Amino acid sequence: MPSTRNQNPHMPQAPVSNTKDRSAGKSHRLHGLDAARALAIIGMLAVNVGPRKEDGETQLAVLIYDLPHGRASLLFMILAGIGMSLMTKRSRTTGAPLPWQTIVWRATLLILSGAALQMLDHDISVILTYYGVLFFCGLPLLRAPTWLVTALALVSLAAGPVVWLYLQQQTATTFDFMAPALTDPLWTMVHATLLTGAYPLAVWFAPFLLGLVLGRLALSETAVQHRLIGWGAVATTVPMLAWLYLVMNFGFPDSEYGWDRLMSAEPHSQMPLWMISGCGSAVLVIGMFLRGEKVVVHRLGWLVSAGRLALTIYVAHLFMLAWLVRPGPHNVVEGYLTIAIMSVFFIAAAHLWWRHLGIGPLERLLRWPPRLTR
Repeated sequence: MPSTRNQNPHMPQAPVSNTKDRSAGKSHRLHGLDAARALAIIGMLAVNVGPRKEDGETQLAVLIYDLPHGRASLLFMILAGIGMSLMTKRSRTTGAPLPWQTIVWRATLLILSGAALQMLDHDISVILTYYGVLFFCGLPLLRAPTWLVTALALVSLAAGPVVWLYLQQQTATTFDFMAPALTDPLWTMVHATLLTGAYPLAVWFAPFLLGLVLGRLALSETAVQHRLIGWGAVATTVPMLAWLYLVMNFGFPDSEYGWDRLMSAEPHSQMPLWMISGCGSAVLVIGMFLRGEKVVVHRLGWLVSAGRLALTIYVAHLFMLAWLVRPGPHNVVEGYLTIAIMSVFFIAAAHLWWRHLGIGPLERLLRWPPRLTR
């Protein structure tokens, strides 16, 4: 997630993860989606907290750091699309009215809160604003045919990086990688959200639309889960192998925003190879958790709870970073210790909250009309 020091912020969004159990004929929650979201939370903490990359770090430390870098945010984005698709499944399949009030309320709340939270001194690009705008953009597509949504995702994947590079070349340092803040001029907020900020929608529309498509699948069926795992593994590895081949034969890009950057697969490069590989790893994780639904239910309840309180954890971690952690961590050991403490604290607190109080405090606000009590 891009930030002023370490361009890598992530945002959790707790989508509704209900589908229909055909054999039982009743609603069945896909706990694997909650567990996948919690895994992304842990990745988010690792990337946002640090440690910052410094000279003298061991290769193992760098490798561990890089694992969630540029992938946790894509996992969140795809899960958001899946959640929106599942939330509107009845409207799509039966012709029932869309829950547009809930979607508009949720999008507005995320946009405003994201811009406000960006004003904190946490050194993170808050992704909430981008989520909110994507909810608005996805609203007209909720009943669109799957082929159209897929086609738009492919267009975003192919054309988005080209547009992004062109704008960077034309504007030089005018556009940076920070998310929009509530105090920014309107034009700055618009272009930072749509084109050139931390998560430009021209590029990031693709994973969100992929989530909308995945949410239309029968995710509880074993055959679908196997396909997610298989194709996710392929999509994860093939772009990285292609990148390795290109680097070995042509070297790394010569300029930061040259057209040769299109071959890059570096995290948060906004380029197609990285986007395909990151989305592939997200699909792989989702497929594995869905396939292991029984294990998730009986053994990983604490992880499921954290996934259900994703928004609360995300906002809480921003305040913790701003008030307790920054300007640290100052070294590798301090960084990983901070990550471990924050992860254990948030997961344990979320599990206790879910067991005794139910829906998280901020998750309640996402409903329309807002309900502050259980």
